[in-house]
Parts: sequence; C-alpha cells; structure tokens
Amino acid sequence: MSDAIKHECGLAFIRLRKPFSYYQQQHGTVFYGLNKLYLLMEKQHNRGQDGAGVATVKLHTEPGVPFMHRIRSSEHQPIADIFSKIREEIAEIEKYQPEITRYPGLMKGHMRFLGELLMGHLRYATQGRNNVELCHPFVRHNTVPARNICMAGNFNLVNVDELFKFVKVSPGETHKNSDLAAMLEVVHHFLAQEDEARQNGLDVKAILQQAFSMFDGGYHVCGLIGSGDSFVIRDPHGIRPSYYYINDEVIVAASERAAIRTAFNVGENEVLELMPGNALIVKENGDYSIEQILEPKERRACSFERIYFSRGNDEKIYKERSALGYHLSETVLKAIDNDLRNTIFSFIPNTAEVAFYGLIKGLEDYLNRIKVERIMSWGKDFDEEKLSEMVNRRVRIDKIAIKDVKMRTFITEDASRNEMVQHVYDITYGTVKPGTDTLVVIDDSIVRGTTLRESIIKMLDRLGPKRIIVMSSAPQIRYPDCYGIDMSKMGEFVAFQAAISLLREQGKDYILQEAYGLCKELERTNTLHAQNVVKNIYKPFTPEQISAKIAEIITPSGINANVEVIYQNIESLHASCPNNLGDWYFTGNYPTPGGNRVVNKAFMNYMEGKNERGY
Repeated sequence: MSDAIKHECGLAFIRLRKPFSYYQQQHGTVFYGLNKLYLLMEKQHNRGQDGAGVATVKLHTEPGVPFMHRIRSSEHQPIADIFSKIREEIAEIEKYQPEITRYPGLMKGHMRFLGELLMGHLRYATQGRNNVELCHPFVRHNTVPARNICMAGNFNLVNVDELFKFVKVSPGETHKNSDLAAMLEVVHHFLAQEDEARQNGLDVKAILQQAFSMFDGGYHVCGLIGSGDSFVIRDPHGIRPSYYYINDEVIVAASERAAIRTAFNVGENEVLELMPGNALIVKENGDYSIEQILEPKERRACSFERIYFSRGNDEKIYKERSALGYHLSETVLKAIDNDLRNTIFSFIPNTAEVAFYGLIKGLEDYLNRIKVERIMSWGKDFDEEKLSEMVNRRVRIDKIAIKDVKMRTFITEDASRNEMVQHVYDITYGTVKPGTDTLVVIDDSIVRGTTLRESIIKMLDRLGPKRIIVMSSAPQIRYPDCYGIDMSKMGEFVAFQAAISLLREQGKDYILQEAYGLCKELERTNTLHAQNVVKNIYKPFTPEQISAKIAEIITPSGINANVEVIYQNIESLHASCPNNLGDWYFTGNYPTPGGNRVVNKAFMNYMEGKNERGY
C-alpha cells in the first residue's frame, strides 16, 4: 500500500519425526530442521519486520537438563540476527570439537537450539512498540516439565483484561496490553489443571477446548509443551490463515501455503488448510491428529490477506489479485468515457502490480471486442494500412512511478519534512501528453491518504496530465480492525474523514452527537458490543459521494490536474476472493461481538480527542 500499515504476523512450526541421525544421513546435515525453519521464516518475511523469535524443545532429555530454549530479536534484520547467533553458537562448539557435527547425539546435547520441536515467529508491532520483550514466542516456565509452555501466534484479542482477571494475574507494565501474555496465562492455567488431574499424559484437546473457548478474536497460534506435545490452532471463523504439510519426516505448519511449498518443494495439493475451529495436535511420540476444538462458525477469512498481506506467489492469491484489477476495468472505462487513446495506465506501489495486470487484461478484452466490431462493420471497405492501424491498437501502459531507496531527512520542521517526503517516489518524464492525457494509477488500498496527498499526487501532477484517477483494488476502509491489523483509530481513515466533512457541510453534525450519545449509553449498560453505531455516520451518503470527498481531501493545493478516486465495490471483492469473505474493515460487519465494542470505542476516542487504540 502507498500508506503502509502494520499487519499480520507470520508463524512457522516444524516437528521432526525422525532421529537427528536420520537427517544427517538423508539430507547431509543435522541442522535440517533449523535450515527449514529459517527458510519458512524468510519466505514469510513480508508478514513481520519489527522483530522475530525462535523456540525449540528437545525430547527425552535427562531430568534437570534444560529442554526448552528461546531467542528473540528486534534488530533491523531480526531473522538474520537470530540465526547468526545460532551459527555463532555452532562455531563456538566446533572450535573445541571440530568433528562434533558428525555425531548428532553429541550435537543435540551441546547445542541449545537443536530440538525436535521448532517454532518461529515474525512480528509486526500492532501495539506500536518495537520492544524485544513483546516479540513472540512467550514462555511460561515451571519446575514440572509438562507445565512448561511456549507460544506464538498471528492474532489480536479484544478481551485481554477479562482474561487476566480470570487467571488472577496482574501483568507488568510491558505485558498488560499483550494479547499473547493473556492467552499464555489462560492456556497455562488449564495445562496445569490437566497435568495435576492426569498422570499418564496430557489431553491436549481438552486443554485447548477449555482455553480457546474464552478468546474473542481471530488467531493462528502455535504452542510447544514441555511434555513434548505441541499444537497449532485456528479461530472458529478462520479469520487468520493456517496451512500444514505432513510426511513421514516432518510435520509443518505456517501462515502461508506458498512458504511451505517453497521450503519443502511440494505441490499445492500436498499443503492443506487447517479448517476453522480445528487444531493440529502432535503427541510426544510424533503421532498427530486434526481435532475440532471449537464449533466452526461462518467463515470470515481476512480479505486483506488476498488483497495485500500474503505473498503473491501463491497461485490462488495471484489469480484473485488479478481478478480484483479485472473487476475495476468496466468502472474505469466509464470514468474515461472509453477514451483509451488518451489514457495511460500504471500502478503505485509495486505490490499493486498483479491487480494492475488484471486491470489491463480487462481493458484489453474490451479493446479486442471493439476491434472485432469495427473490422466486421467495414465489410470489404478496408486496406492494409487501415487494418494494421486497428489491429495494433494497444492499451497505453508505462512505468510512471519509481520508488527510491527509503529516504531519510535531518529536517525536523513539518513543512520542510513534507517537502522532502514527496520525493520518496520519482516519475518517468515524457510518458504523458501534457494537458491531454488522463493518468490512471492503481493502488492496493487507500487507508489514510497521507502518502497520496503529501507525495504521489504532487509527483504525478508534474507530468502535466489533464486528469489523475487513483483506483483502489480494495473497497473504502471505513472501520477499525481488531484481529491482527494495526488499524484502530477512526480519525486516521480518510473515508471517515470524508464522511465527517460531508456531515458538517450538510449541517448534519447532530448525527455525530447522536452516535456518540448512543455509544455512551451502550457503554453504561455494558452492551457496547451489541451493535456497530459507526455505521450511522456513513448511512446518509453513497460510496460515490464518499469517494468524491476523499478525492478532495487527498488533492493538495496547487494541483493542476482534476483528481478522482475509484474504489472496488464489495460485490466485486467477494467475487474476486470467494473464500475470504472477511470484510469488516469495509462493511463494519464484524465476525465477533468484540469487533463492535472496538469500533464504538474507537469512535468515542475520536469524539473525546483521545489518540489511542480502541482496544
């Protein structure tokens, strides 16, 4: 997105099902598991760049020998930092015992992170703080081995306070707002109860059923238990993505299908989706089962995964992003009065490239239909030059914008800083016919509009187009997210700003006060979760009216071109991404009651001038 937002984290899990000597013989290295974990994390690096963490558990260790280890980093390149430290540890061991890597049993005893259970996590700081203490995995230690647990996940919960109260834990300042800290305490609570009641192995399914029934949110979570058991679980709405792959050597899970396929060189159909409400449970002996933990609910898989977050090298995601662009072709043709001769198309940023290809395919289909109709209408009245001119007509495409290396400025004054920020992108001169051409650029989505206003529109206007049309492959983002994306402040959404401006222009400010009053009443009766009051703010206006006002907001002063904004509609979004119908950011239809509570709280914060999260 031109307005980058922090979003879903990435998760990787590996359970080695053979002795380390097997991997030494079959794959030439005792570090097979660590190498694959590194690959899984790197291939999901798009999902989190604020921090990373790795945890491992060794099986069948002697009493008193440490078996659960963790390493985390919030350095600039956290994955590289973690694995370089692991490599340094290996090098230190080899310095004194050069032949030790030939003896897997000795390596396991000497090297902390050579475990049969491995977990990796990539973090985006949805809490807005890049603190290594907030990097996953989190560990809960106990003197009883089976009561040790390590967890990481891709999620947000909206009932953290209630969870801490349930387990009677008062978290420290660092962890008091941490979803994972609350989740870990609850799971550990039921783990300890289960271990105390049962002496011949844990019933992991029962633990998960008790704990996860208490969580309000979307999640994809992994846990390593000191008993040697492990699990991966997905929320009952399937909000967060989860995939797994199993053969006789390994059991693998990750946030993205393509990452598993690449790391293990397997086909699409070999990597399966973990269904909503289900858990992949792996026992200490390597046996596994897929268990229904919670009753599956209406599938509301996150549509942003398909629009932007997940890597586009998954063939299904690639096709869906292309379809998002294709569905916009008819709308833009109407906007330009079908004048392809005087319209040039491009994309900003690079992540919108696949949607751009889909858009061009739609335009080319239209142009080819026109060619056939025109040629058929000629009968025999044509010559080679006339036919050649018609056949060779093309949709005009150019690489208009180039994003330079991230620019930094020593200037602190806002006005001067904004002047520098607008040069993050540069343009390709000579591509546009000044005063004649319409310039159409497609973006993944428009969240805040800040980058468009402060940089992109000014930059594009320097080319001298008659019109600038910005297209979004996503619908208007109107509501906060509370299931993994860092979008929780109403005032930051340009669509909300547009609705507020329209209300005030039309003398309908009373709608804001009515909505605020209703929120306060719901809060007083402890029913803030009962309805999404913010829908009332948008109700008086059509999407087209909101888009027109957004165009005004993102147009800086001194621009010569007429600026327009076109958004994807909800129907086309669902047609493009039929299996990911989670659209609450656009429609306000939240899958859990906690979503309504968050959006109403975010609106109240806006009305009260509080610059804080809604949960």
